[in-house]
Amino acid sequence: MDPKRAVRVSKLLSYGLRHEPGKLGLKLDDAGWAAVDRVLAALAAMGEPLSVDELIDVVVTSDKQRFALSEDRRRIRANQGHSVPVQLDLPAREPPERLYHGTVDRFVPSIRERGLLRGSRTHVHLSIDEATASVVAGRRRGKAVILTVRAAQMYRDGFVFHMSENGVWLTEHVPREYLDYPP
Repeated sequence: MDPKRAVRVSKLLSYGLRHEPGKLGLKLDDAGWAAVDRVLAALAAMGEPLSVDELIDVVVTSDKQRFALSEDRRRIRANQGHSVPVQLDLPAREPPERLYHGTVDRFVPSIRERGLLRGSRTHVHLSIDEATASVVAGRRRGKAVILTVRAAQMYRDGFVFHMSENGVWLTEHVPREYLDYPP
C-alpha cells in the first residue's frame, strides 16, 4: 500500500478506535474492539475503501503498532491512547527502574507543578527509552524535552503500571516528585 495512504488510514483508524467511534458509525465493546466489517464500511464511507488484506497490512506493518487484531481477525482495536472509556484488561506489571516521557518546553512549567496528567486520555504514556520518547516529543510543536520517570520507585510506592501490546507503558498519573528534568 502507498505509504501516504497507509498514514491516512491509520489516522482514520485512530480517530474511530481511540476518540470518536460514533462519528464513524462504529460501536466499540467494553474492551475497545470493533467489528472489522464495520470498520471497513466506515472507511469506505469516508472515501478510503479498503480490503481486509489492506487493513491487516496497515495493522501489521505500522511502525507504531497502534492497533491489534483479534486472533480470528474479525475484530480490531487500538492498543492505547483512548479518550473514550475502554477496559483494555492489561495486567499490572512491574516497570523498569526508569521510563521516559517526551514533551515540549512550553508544557514543562505545568508539569513541574502538577506532574504528568492523562488529560483526555485514559492513561499517561511512557516510553522504555529516551530515543522513543524523543520521537514522541518530535511530533509536537516546540523544543523537545525528555523527562525521566522514576517508575520503579512509583511502583514500590503503590502506583499501578501496565504495558500495552506495542510496548507503551501506561499509568494514570505521574506525580511531580517522581520526575527528573534534563539539565
